[in-house]
Amino acid sequence: MSLRRGSSLAAWGRRLPGDDADELTWLLFHQEDVLSLDQARRHLSTKAIRHRVATGRWRQMHRAVFVAHNGPVSAGQLRWAAILAAGPQAVLGGLTAAQAGGLRGFPGRPVHVLLPAACRRGSLPPGALVHRTVTLTDRDVLAVGQPRRTLPARSIVDAAQWASGDQEARAIIAAAFQQRLVAADDLHQVVNRLPRAHRRQLILATAADAAGGSHSLAELDFLGLIRRAGLPEPTRQKVRHDSAGRRRHLDAYFEQWGVHVDIDGGQHLDPRAWWADMRRQNALWVDGDRLLRFPAWAIRAKPDEIITQLRAALQAAGWPG
Repeated sequence: MSLRRGSSLAAWGRRLPGDDADELTWLLFHQEDVLSLDQARRHLSTKAIRHRVATGRWRQMHRAVFVAHNGPVSAGQLRWAAILAAGPQAVLGGLTAAQAGGLRGFPGRPVHVLLPAACRRGSLPPGALVHRTVTLTDRDVLAVGQPRRTLPARSIVDAAQWASGDQEARAIIAAAFQQRLVAADDLHQVVNRLPRAHRRQLILATAADAAGGSHSLAELDFLGLIRRAGLPEPTRQKVRHDSAGRRRHLDAYFEQWGVHVDIDGGQHLDPRAWWADMRRQNALWVDGDRLLRFPAWAIRAKPDEIITQLRAALQAAGWPG
């Protein structure tokens, strides 16, 4: 099966080119239909390149980067354009690298590119943002796969450094743990290699809490709230089995006193999720536990009310205070 030159990835569904495909076709396949001007000149004359652009078979994404179709540009093609424009030592970094590795829940722009501090670069296409580093070793870069990108732990640390604020940095770290992309030891090793890392202490503290079971920003905020209030620290993401034998993960469980706290995020607006939560709540009450439920927004907006209710529940369950 041969691949028609100039067709988009969407059109041919990422099928492998046939045995009769030429080198340019294979290059386009491996680079998601994106190539640099230098790469194009190895296979085509300047006149042929101009003809493809003039007839709409190719589109010029940047001064020296082309996409070999005229349809919508995908997120993967934007990443390739940024890497090809930045030069051979460039790698995808931060949120962009983390998203290429599977991180979900964050916007895909801008495209973050990481370069060694002493490396020169060309101009970048719109939507790309370059960062410099004095530390970029083989331990930080994925050995396989294209375009080159940093490994998950380095990607998350950089994303937290480059975040617009502390809350966003904590949310990125919590999501990486929730989605099982990193482990605490991995982040510690990266931070140890970056002694001047921005938000160093916040990254380490958040990673420790996330590794302990706080897998959302609201859960991290709740943990900080009870620490400041001097309440006992709960077990997080405790696994229990309900009366039907189903596994249940408890957001925060004060096991000694049988008090469980459930933090409701946006998914609880779904009627099916709401009913599932009510069934879990009923099962806990049948077993004799006390269950408190708080919406995620109240953790930040109504901290005094939450602490008052939680303290009352613990004291009613026998906590001496």
